[in-house]
Amino acid sequence: MSILVNKDSKVLVQGITGSEGQFHAKQMLAYGTNILAGVTPGKGGQNTLDDRIPVFDSVEEAVGETGVDTSIIFVPPPFAAEAVIEASFSGISVVVCITEGVPIHDMIKVKQIVNQNGTRLVGPNCPGIITVDECKLGIMPGFICKKGNIGVISKSGTLTYEAIDQCVNVGLGQTTAIGIGGDPIIGTTMQDCLELFEADPETEGVVIIGEIGGQMEIVAARWANENMSKPITGFIAGQTAPPGRRMGHAGAIVSGGDDTAEAKIRILKECGINVAESVADIGTVLKTSMELRY
Repeated sequence: MSILVNKDSKVLVQGITGSEGQFHAKQMLAYGTNILAGVTPGKGGQNTLDDRIPVFDSVEEAVGETGVDTSIIFVPPPFAAEAVIEASFSGISVVVCITEGVPIHDMIKVKQIVNQNGTRLVGPNCPGIITVDECKLGIMPGFICKKGNIGVISKSGTLTYEAIDQCVNVGLGQTTAIGIGGDPIIGTTMQDCLELFEADPETEGVVIIGEIGGQMEIVAARWANENMSKPITGFIAGQTAPPGRRMGHAGAIVSGGDDTAEAKIRILKECGINVAESVADIGTVLKTSMELRY
C-alpha cells in the first residue's frame, strides 16, 4: 500500500517536450514510473523519449487515447495554473505541479476548481512524490529511498531528501515520501497527508518537516493529537530566523505568534509529536519513537 500514487498509476507528463520535462521524464521512466503519454500544445502526433511516449495537444485527448489518470506538470509559471485546470477538467485524479513561481492570484482560482472537481493537487513549487520502488513523480532522487513503513511529509524540498536519508540511515525505509510545497496556497496540506497515512495499513510511522510561517503544522498537529494512532516525528526548519524574516519559500514568513519555530515546536510537543531539535537528529528520534510504540 501507499498514498496517492503506486505502480498502477497511469502517468501523463504535461510539458514533456521541454528541457525539464524531457530530463525528469527520463528519470521517472528509469525508476519504473508508468508514463503513458505527454502533452505539449502544438506538438501532438509526435513520439518522444526514444519513440516510447506519444505526445498529444491536449490532456483531454491524452486521457481519451491512453486512459491516463495521474499528471506531473513541468510547465513555466505563466501557464502552470491553466495546465492544472486543464488536467482537473479532463478527469485526472492526481496532479503534481513542480513549477515554482505560480502567481498566488492564479492559485486561488486553481484551488477552487480542483476542490470542486475532486482533483488531488500536490504543489505547486514542490519536489513531487515517491512511492518507493513503484512510482516517482517529480524531481526527487529515487536512489536515496528504501522500501519500508515510514511516511514522509515535507514543506521543504531539500529537507525531504534529508529526512529520507535519515530514515534509511537508521534502518527505516519509506512507503511514500511527499513534498507538499511551501507556497502560501498549495493543493495538499500536511493534515491531508496525515489523514492519508493514517488510513494506509502499510505505513506505521510518519515524519513531518515543517517551516516557520503559517499555521499548517499546528493545524496538522492538533488534528493528529485527536485522530492519529501512529507515531509522528517532527522537525521545524528556520529556528534561528528573526521575526519578519522571509525564508526561501513564499509561505515561510514569520509574522509573530504561533508561526515562529519556537511556538510550533512547543505546540507539536504538546500534541504528542516527538520533535527533533536538529535536522541531524531526525533519524534517531524517529527510531526511538518507533521502538517505544512497537
